[in-house]
Amino acid sequence: MSNQPATPEGRNGPRRFFARPRECQFCADKNAVIDYKLYDMLRRFVSDDGKIRPRRQTGTCAKHQRALATAIKRARHLALLPYSGEVLR
Repeated sequence: MSNQPATPEGRNGPRRFFARPRECQFCADKNAVIDYKLYDMLRRFVSDDGKIRPRRQTGTCAKHQRALATAIKRARHLALLPYSGEVLR
């Protein structure tokens, strides 16, 4: 048996819940365009580690999530977005 008290937080700390919109923001706003050159917009869909955030966190539909992933990969290839997060020296 462990000597740790039973807490509602669990072993890995408090649970984190991400509030997500009910509808895809690209489906709701027909003028919003997914383009690899709009790196400010794409940066919102990339985590601090440089990973592409999943649909359950961003609230995008499957169609637009695939387009986002392609645009992020193109922006990385052209060095508009980093492949990784912060570089520690």
